[in-house]
Amino acid sequence: MNRDEELKMTHSGILTKKGKRQVCVRFERGSDMAEADLPACKVTKSQGFTAEEIAGLEEYLAAQNDIIFEKAKAISSIRHWL
Repeated sequence: MNRDEELKMTHSGILTKKGKRQVCVRFERGSDMAEADLPACKVTKSQGFTAEEIAGLEEYLAAQNDIIFEKAKAISSIRHWL
């Protein structure tokens, strides 16, 4: 595992699960991955990330929650055109 590799984040549009709006987020670094749900800002699945790194990802998600939701909203709007 190379910690110098680029960390990539992708996210879904806004999804509705059990009547609640959420966004699925995925982080990838080489073969390492972590998945999380917003607005909970909790990593639900991970491989290759340390506990400290996961805590950092969760802090990042909490700080960027509103921005990620806005970007997810744009994806959802485009999806309705198709």
